[in-house]
Amino acid sequence: MEVTAIYPGTFDPMTLGHIDVALRAGEMFDRLIIAVAESPGKKPYFSLEERMDIANRIMADHDAVTIAPFTGLLVDFAQKKEATVIVRGLRAVSDFDYEVQIAGMNRKLAPGIETVFIAASQDYTFLSSSIVREIESHNGDISEFVHPLVLDAFAEKRNG
Repeated sequence: MEVTAIYPGTFDPMTLGHIDVALRAGEMFDRLIIAVAESPGKKPYFSLEERMDIANRIMADHDAVTIAPFTGLLVDFAQKKEATVIVRGLRAVSDFDYEVQIAGMNRKLAPGIETVFIAASQDYTFLSSSIVREIESHNGDISEFVHPLVLDAFAEKRNG
């Protein structure tokens, strides 16, 4: 039986931490769908289309990984995609508290879908998209936190 997993997030921008979790999850499951949330309430820096394009180009060499947009309830999206696993990355204990609540609610809404937590690699425990955006907004060097395609996307957006 093939197992499809969903790795959801806003990915604004996709960081090396996200990529690390995605690649590790990709080795665990037959198919991995990186579900890029529209998240208008978060007022993303990059549009959904830009975030999708970046993720597609970063993951282009990984055949078992696909990128898809989603809105609404994650469990509804997972059921439409016939996914039985939700992958969540954990950086710190504070992430765990929140993620366990979400996992419990998702399990209540869709009992056939399990949540799997992947601990962030030690190099990325401090890393978040919001920190990357903040550093970049002050012209700080984010090159050790993101893929070169993300650097290019920031430069393109900044230079219009």
